[in-house]
Amino acid sequence: MPRAIISPSVLASDFGQLTAECKRMIKGGAEWLHMAHAIPVTSSHFVPNITMGAPVLACVSKGVPGIFMDCHMMVSQPEKWVDDIADAGGSLYCFHLEAASDPLAIIDHIHRRNMKAGVAISPDTPSTAITDEIGHAADMLLVMTVYPGRGGQKFLDRCVPKVAELRARFPDKDIEVDGGVGPKTIDVCAEAGVNVIVAGTAIFNAPEPEKVISLLKSTVDAAQAKAAAK
Repeated sequence: MPRAIISPSVLASDFGQLTAECKRMIKGGAEWLHMAHAIPVTSSHFVPNITMGAPVLACVSKGVPGIFMDCHMMVSQPEKWVDDIADAGGSLYCFHLEAASDPLAIIDHIHRRNMKAGVAISPDTPSTAITDEIGHAADMLLVMTVYPGRGGQKFLDRCVPKVAELRARFPDKDIEVDGGVGPKTIDVCAEAGVNVIVAGTAIFNAPEPEKVISLLKSTVDAAQAKAAAK
């Protein structure tokens, strides 16, 4: 199983000090920074609120050299934004399966722009919607444990079995959870087979973020060791 990776959600950070916040997370042990993008499109809104776009990413990339930006694109027509995010320094481009008319073509486009490709599913989408072909083509699979678009929602434990189903089919794939994840919910996620953890308020609002990052990572490590021993 792939190693544990913690990706703090920048949606929960102080946007007025974004570069400093990213540096603070990296110093605290984070390897990735989760950049959530919600861009309404006139004809079809996937989520209602705008967060950050490519110009913001470009500033962060310049201010934090080498940063791994895990870009979660909660947008309609995700194929339209691949080049902008690549040009801004994105490292991983994760799009929603529900918004994609041709997922395999988007994955190919992402790879051609030298980014990793992620495929996300919302709470009401079954894990079986990610076909074996799509799952093998992608570099990461994201199971949303809240509804996309707003931080601070309650963790939906009914989504956890989807992680276990995906891990059974894709034992060597990065599998990520996003939404309501923190010290109180990490155990069920880790036991289901997650290795990439997105956490926002649980990390950024903590008095000592580095301790939360360490706890999340060690819980995943322990679950992996337990699974390997079976």
